[in-house]
Amino acid sequence: MDSSSARGGDGPHGEALAQITTEIVRLYREYYGRGPTRAKSYMLDEGFVVTVVRESMTTVERTLTEAGHGGQVRLMRMTFQAAMSEPFKEVVARALSRPVVAYHGQLLVDADIGFEMFVLD
Repeated sequence: MDSSSARGGDGPHGEALAQITTEIVRLYREYYGRGPTRAKSYMLDEGFVVTVVRESMTTVERTLTEAGHGGQVRLMRMTFQAAMSEPFKEVVARALSRPVVAYHGQLLVDADIGFEMFVLD
């Protein structure tokens, strides 16, 4: 991942969004064994944060998807992300000094694009 891909958006929350992106990528590397090649975080309406990750799937996940088992890959990712919700939420809460009241992760297996979505208090 190059440094320009790790930046957050411009504006008053740019530094915090960059921190969120960096920490989300770190969690991917730590728990999936590899991080996405590109990632960026966005703040929407001061109440939502979305981190978009690209090319985060492991070799096993890509192989299974190509063999027609994308549904199982997606289910496994969603299950794992639910189990990991607290560390993901803590990253955002710490960077923005605001509680996170909800989190949801999503993966589009065919495009290898993931979305980490956070609702702020």
